[in-house]
Amino acid sequence: MKLIRFGDPHKEKPGIILNNKRYDVSSFGEDYDEVFFETDGPARLDLWLNENHHELPRITRAVRLGPPICRPSKIICIGFNYKDHARETGKQIPAEPVFFLKSPSALSGPNDNVRIPRNSRKTDWEVELSFVISKKASYINKEEALEYVAGYALFNDYSEREFQFDRGGQWVKGKSADTFAPMGPFFATADEIEDYNNLVIWLKVNGAIKQQSNTSNMFYDIPAILESVSQYITLIPGDIVCTGTPAGVGHGKTPPEYLKKGDIIEYGIEGLGEATQKVVTWDDV
Repeated sequence: MKLIRFGDPHKEKPGIILNNKRYDVSSFGEDYDEVFFETDGPARLDLWLNENHHELPRITRAVRLGPPICRPSKIICIGFNYKDHARETGKQIPAEPVFFLKSPSALSGPNDNVRIPRNSRKTDWEVELSFVISKKASYINKEEALEYVAGYALFNDYSEREFQFDRGGQWVKGKSADTFAPMGPFFATADEIEDYNNLVIWLKVNGAIKQQSNTSNMFYDIPAILESVSQYITLIPGDIVCTGTPAGVGHGKTPPEYLKKGDIIEYGIEGLGEATQKVVTWDDV
């Protein structure tokens, strides 16, 4: 299944994509949150759809899409997980996955504007594959890890590099501004993606390709990421984990390139759709 959430910011309703058409499933009575995933929501929704799909209201393409996951308890991001990205930033592949938290308040819709924070001079892009946790995960092993993956979505880990690196060394400062975690256009349940480890991933700025890679180039795959992260943090249903970005970020270029007002960012992952965003300043309406 491909799950969406639609409507005005903070007022989104649950929906679904069937045969490339969008439908409102508000009458199912649940949003795509922690309880939904904890109680095997995708399977229950599938059964409900068998009886009710003929009565679902259509959603027009003009309606805004929000993030496909509702109020995750946390967003965890993996750093330096593509060999070429580590190389462009002058880093070695870490001995175990490097990860950091990104504030859930940064979550936004896939085509929402990206707002450059006040006093920002180095806002950067990072297209990533994300996955969503299906059940509570603590101290799990690689061999069982995929049992904890509900599905996948397109993600962009926007980063303010000056805040990230030059303001006391706390990465979360550069990662958590409003709109810095766009997700979607949809959440695909695990059965929709045949091989998460072989997906084309790309990003353009103003029509120029900046990132072009494949998820097969990840150094640590999803089982290794889950095994490592779950040794330190308990993951709960609906949590979002982002798997790192390939080479081509602005900070790694010579000279560095950063986003400015009016820039257009387009990006996508094979099987998980595409998104287009415009860059605005913090004070733009």
